[in-house]
Amino acid sequence: MSLTSSLPRNTIGTTAVSVTALGFGAAGIGNLYRTVADEDAEKALDYAFRHGIAYVDTAPHYGQGLSERRVGANLPTRASLSTKVGRVLDSISPPPPGTERHGFVDGDPFEPRFDYSYDGIMRSFEASTARLKRDYIDILLCHDIGEMPHGDNAAHHTKIFLNSGYRAMDELKAARNVGAIGLGVNETGICLEVLPYTDLDTILLAGRYTLLEQGALDELLPECLRRKVSIILGGPFNSGILVGDNHYNYGAAPEDVVKKAKALGRLCADHGVPLPAAALQFPLAHPAVACVIPGMVSAGQVETNLELFHTDIPAELWNALKHEGLLHEDAPTPQDTKKPVVS
Repeated sequence: MSLTSSLPRNTIGTTAVSVTALGFGAAGIGNLYRTVADEDAEKALDYAFRHGIAYVDTAPHYGQGLSERRVGANLPTRASLSTKVGRVLDSISPPPPGTERHGFVDGDPFEPRFDYSYDGIMRSFEASTARLKRDYIDILLCHDIGEMPHGDNAAHHTKIFLNSGYRAMDELKAARNVGAIGLGVNETGICLEVLPYTDLDTILLAGRYTLLEQGALDELLPECLRRKVSIILGGPFNSGILVGDNHYNYGAAPEDVVKKAKALGRLCADHGVPLPAAALQFPLAHPAVACVIPGMVSAGQVETNLELFHTDIPAELWNALKHEGLLHEDAPTPQDTKKPVVS
């Protein structure tokens, strides 16, 4: 496999770690919602690496280790990699074929268990490096902390992480087993809660700064700029609603979301631009955003995302989106000059 330099690279925080502006979200090749053949996963990764995508994000949660195994079997040493901690995988008897667990079909024979303690983080990291066949992880993220995954237990888990688990991540970085540390979450509130008590390099924020919603502009993104914390933007299509699917936030899209997505699509069509192209390119205009990582499961999807990433979009579209109230008036757009997070 060879890597090209056709995609721009951005630095993560103040570290030496860099990522391509377009990355590969590897939840899908963990059999998210449906099975993906080993061969198709291999082809998707190979196509991505050969066409300049040199950053992959995975996690133990994705297929209960399956995504990490597939990434580890195909990842070039020069590609940047992020994985996550916060869940420990306990061995179980293999479930019957076709079994779906936690959204993943035919995952590996492990059961995930939340553990944000020092020992839990270290155990998770050690298991991930074995599956990924790497001693060094470029970016290590604390996964799914906060109210959305934990509800009334959120404060309990956050306390354990801040009092124990964060120390493990900090030690791994200090020992140069990890290049950068951060959070991997779907909400802004937990980020604002954790930032004052940690020294993070990045936040993988899924779905909260997209063409559909820009609430992160109010507090989180300015705070990230102030602290020189880079954003890796996951879920740029908001679970599919911005590519013509009816899913939003991993579930059925509510009526108001469907209505806005259709309005965005009509305005994009009026300017001759595919809605997914605008959705993929928009987040990168913000100076805090280093990378956008759509999920991909096939070489065809990789090819499509590369085409969308390179689609020419007229300035008139961004102006029209703001004029129609479909885009936050203060949101930077690709027509604006983007300044680097780290000077």
